[in-house]
Amino acid sequence: MKQFSLRAILLATAVSLAPAAFAETPADTLVVAAQIDDIISLDPAQSFEFSGNDVDNNLYDRLVDFDPMDLNAGFKPSLAQSWEVTDGGKTITLTMRDGVKFQSGNPVRAEDAAWSLQRAVKLNKSPAFILAQFGFTPENVDQQVTFDGNKLILKLDQPYAQSFVLNCLASNVASVVDKETVLGHVDGEDFGNTWLSTNAAGSGPYALQTWRPNEAVQLTAFDGYWQGAPVMKRVIVKHVQESSAQRLLLEQGDVDVARNLTPTDVDGIATNDKVVVGTEPRGRILYMGLSQKDPLLSQAPVVEAMKYLVDYAGIEGSFLKGQFKTHQNFLPEGYLGASDENPWTYDIEKAKKILTDAGITSGTVKTAVRDIQEYVNVAQTLQASMAQVGLTLEIQQMTGAQVLDAYRARSVPIFIGEWGPDYADPNTNASTFAYNPDNSDEAKLSFLAWRNSWAVPDEMNKATIAATIEGDTEKRVQMYLDIQKEYREIAPIIPLFQRIEQAGIQKNVTNWNAGGAVSSVFYRQITKE
Repeated sequence: MKQFSLRAILLATAVSLAPAAFAETPADTLVVAAQIDDIISLDPAQSFEFSGNDVDNNLYDRLVDFDPMDLNAGFKPSLAQSWEVTDGGKTITLTMRDGVKFQSGNPVRAEDAAWSLQRAVKLNKSPAFILAQFGFTPENVDQQVTFDGNKLILKLDQPYAQSFVLNCLASNVASVVDKETVLGHVDGEDFGNTWLSTNAAGSGPYALQTWRPNEAVQLTAFDGYWQGAPVMKRVIVKHVQESSAQRLLLEQGDVDVARNLTPTDVDGIATNDKVVVGTEPRGRILYMGLSQKDPLLSQAPVVEAMKYLVDYAGIEGSFLKGQFKTHQNFLPEGYLGASDENPWTYDIEKAKKILTDAGITSGTVKTAVRDIQEYVNVAQTLQASMAQVGLTLEIQQMTGAQVLDAYRARSVPIFIGEWGPDYADPNTNASTFAYNPDNSDEAKLSFLAWRNSWAVPDEMNKATIAATIEGDTEKRVQMYLDIQKEYREIAPIIPLFQRIEQAGIQKNVTNWNAGGAVSSVFYRQITKE
């Protein structure tokens, strides 16, 4: 059924499929199998899901962006060709690039950029906080974000590290939309949100041809793209839920890339001489949160012992094989200030000694785990380790929504799951793992520290804020290294692994890039040999 549905889409777009045992997709078309049922909206002011951001990354440009051929270089000029910081660091003036056009044919202006940022703040959807960090509110944003000719002017509430501001301007919520086109589709006070949820008005390398929820997204190359027209004239992303179905389509040649293969299916294609496995570290951290409301977990020796009850090497080499790597820091590899120190090893005897020295020989605690097999497997492995030191772990499996509701209510004693960065600056993780200005139940904050009822020490809260305003990049790096060092010593929210994306790719596809740890998928640089 999955294969038939995909063929129907291809046929509907005048793409022929050969009847041979191994088909090939057209030379100018990229076909991707992926799980894309998380798309809720394609409006960049609303989209906050992985798959939606993947689409938007190719429909829109941002003021600054990443080079898909050199992600390690960090952000670079994009629609803004340059910028200047004045007023003691409180004003950033960005000069727009000349000659860029939206897919509608309208010119990309500073007015469009200002309106896009104003619009995102006023809509106040989930990702709006990324911009609100700089003091922008629905009430003041028209005064704080302005334009003058080809210059966009941002007036911040205080001086911030330039890299912090620009990394946030590279995020999806800061995408520049075509003001004139969107204004033609406004419904009441929605700023065009209803229309943009299923349509697009960008200047990116691809235009949106169609999106059928839980089925497929099809993009068409924008020949007038300012960085050059993409070689792949069409991109079709088909929703294929099961790894085995993605693998079958890949092996038959019906798709060029399969993005959600299990370790078993990755192993299964290892001997196929027509495909390769691409690996890319992503920004998502698999972690274990120990609620400080729990009378057992709130004891410092228990927190310390738990770090030695995780079989890092065993887990990494078995059911997480190839798709996660041990990473015991809250900043992912690829981020400014990331640390490669992994001080904890699986050591039952050490954990037992820590507990017995503290007079702890028994105890029971619960975990609520989303019904994703890799999370469940981690919980079961932890359960076995804890039993060896006299601790009982009760595992309750729930849907993702159920777990999240309980977690947000601070009622999950041990949480095992992933956190994905919201933007490509270290503050995105520092401000959730190592910051909690109000630990009261009434605060209802979104920080992971708050969800785990951890009253972050005042000095760490202050250090986290200070790192956002440090203008010297080298000093800023050291500040994050110092925060993470202290964090490893005291925090009850324990980073365990960093996700690695393994994609099955046809050998003739070159320059596949899923965005690494800092961005979303790019299609414009992809070619076929």
